[in-house]
Amino acid sequence: MGAGGLRFLLTYQPEKLNSAYVQFLVDVEDFRVIEGLIPKIERDLQESHPDALVYAKRFILGPGSAPLQARVSGPDPNVLRGIADQIEDIFHADGGAKSIRTDWRQRVKLLRPVMADEEANRAGIGRPDVASAIKAAFDGERVGVYREGDELLPILLRAPDRERGDVASIQNIQIWSLAALQAIPLRQVVSDFETVFEDDIIQRLNRKRTITVLADPVSESASAVFNRIRPKVEAIELDPDYELEWWGEYRDSARAQAGIAASLPFFLLVMVLIVIALFNALRQPLAIWLIVPLALIGVTAGLLVTAQPFGFMALLGFMSLSGMLIKNAIVLIDEIEAQKRSGAEIFQAIVGSGVSRLRPVAMAALTTALGMIPLLFDAFFIAMAVTIIFGLMIATVLTMVIVPVLYATFFGVRVPESA
Repeated sequence: MGAGGLRFLLTYQPEKLNSAYVQFLVDVEDFRVIEGLIPKIERDLQESHPDALVYAKRFILGPGSAPLQARVSGPDPNVLRGIADQIEDIFHADGGAKSIRTDWRQRVKLLRPVMADEEANRAGIGRPDVASAIKAAFDGERVGVYREGDELLPILLRAPDRERGDVASIQNIQIWSLAALQAIPLRQVVSDFETVFEDDIIQRLNRKRTITVLADPVSESASAVFNRIRPKVEAIELDPDYELEWWGEYRDSARAQAGIAASLPFFLLVMVLIVIALFNALRQPLAIWLIVPLALIGVTAGLLVTAQPFGFMALLGFMSLSGMLIKNAIVLIDEIEAQKRSGAEIFQAIVGSGVSRLRPVAMAALTTALGMIPLLFDAFFIAMAVTIIFGLMIATVLTMVIVPVLYATFFGVRVPESA
């Protein structure tokens, strides 16, 4: 209570200290029951605690507290609050988001003393003295440390519980007067106490006040909700001193894909050059590389059947799948070239190579797919496993059919009359 769980995992980002926050980490035996537990937990806790903002979500293996995040920066807290309220209204009106909140949370009630400047000046008391006296009376003042074994326990000097629990006692707090050389009641230098609401939490980004509206998708993917609300949020008119940024899943995905895109062209070029050097030609590598896009047929079907998003793990799976398909195509075309060098007619070499390489290519694909099956039951790796299994199964069939067709097309091979 009052904070997130301890950082027991490197990728886990705990919630910051907040007395109005409580978190439960729930461990289940089967991750498939989570989808049914989340709405039940939210409904039951909301009924028992109607004044609380209740939201449940899957444990995230990575940074980020919510998939949907709209971050607004600017100088005036009141203006930032107003913009955040508009964004929250858009989220609520869409209906596809839940647990809509801001990282500033609600404003808190504050009892602020109004200084009697003339009396305070005569007593030699300033505003810092009043603040220190009130803090020492209610929160306590650290006066030392007590060592118990290997633990250091702070020693606090503060008023008894019965005085600290009664806000009316604030006027009787004793404060030291340099002019009178004695302690005097606080009411002599404070004319009144006003009740105001103030931002207890103010987040900053690059030294600018920044408020973030956070939300989780109800049932569909975060990208689907984001695509609907993005034009409406960006249509909000902002002064030049204020700026809007999208964080959350959108930013994390963009940064991850940008990191891959920065290095991917170099390695693709190296792979293409290796294949070209292997055959010392261009038509054979072209037939090999044209088979890679066809893997999207199986990948798309698999992700749709299993209701998995094409996220970062699926992207890694597709990159691995591309290497496997290129390897299978190289094996097939290398056999064609070998039979051509042995004296076989080019048409018979294509057909014979497809027949002779079918079993090893199919066995390699099957063993790879079987090895990925255990990952289908892992919540983190399921998208990658589905991408490789479905993509490899469908693309293997396409490899044994499309690669020979492309090879025959590029080399102008005709079916002989004897065939």
